[in-house]
Amino acid sequence: MNRFFEGLVVMMVTAGMTGFAGLCLGADPGSWSYAGNTGPTKWDKLSKEFASCGKGTLQSPIDIPDKDVRKGDLPALLFNYKPSPLRVIDDGHTIQVNYAADSWVTVNSKRYELVSIEFHKPGEHKVSGKGHEMEADLVHKSQDGKFLVIAVPLDSGAENPFVKAVLGNLPASKGKEQAANAVSVYALDLLPKDKGYYMYTGSLSVPPCTEGVLWYVLKTPASVSADQMARFGRVYPMNARPTQPRNDRDIIGTP
Repeated sequence: MNRFFEGLVVMMVTAGMTGFAGLCLGADPGSWSYAGNTGPTKWDKLSKEFASCGKGTLQSPIDIPDKDVRKGDLPALLFNYKPSPLRVIDDGHTIQVNYAADSWVTVNSKRYELVSIEFHKPGEHKVSGKGHEMEADLVHKSQDGKFLVIAVPLDSGAENPFVKAVLGNLPASKGKEQAANAVSVYALDLLPKDKGYYMYTGSLSVPPCTEGVLWYVLKTPASVSADQMARFGRVYPMNARPTQPRNDRDIIGTP
């Protein structure tokens, strides 16, 4: 299903006039996993294309040391998200939503289109050793091919309408996108009111672990109900890469 393109494994899925551009950020689902002989500690040995998973120095996710973060007056993330018809795929590693075209975030006057949203359990990023129950990663791509991911920590609380729609329309089989034409989702429903963030340069958190990805990790978690957590966990009880060495990377954050 996936292929390598300019060193990054992507699959662009178009759906006629609906304007979808789903982005699958992983290699062949059968070639790697989150445990055992094909788990994270073995990724770099599974294929020469996965070498960055072991040799890279800017890998993600990380444990962000809040006391060492350089804080200042940073630009706000300017969201221009629109509702999207629901397109869901279980790619063998996570549940992913392929988002309709014409939604984006602007950072420092540069526009990054929202292309997909994927979920991890537990949350992949930590702050000063503290993790979260889940994480939603909103994957964006600029016109010049650069990637920006907004990581939204998710903790137990109120039911989340976005997650409710996704869980209510899970595909019956892996590797095939399911369209729920009558269901609309809105990416803003995944975001907390406070959008303060940590920013660092990292990598894809799945093979081939390509580096040069801008990560914006939100400081405030959004809520997902305990039942929603449990339902996702029945499909993927654990699909998170362990945190990787920081290697003295500069991390900046909002006050």
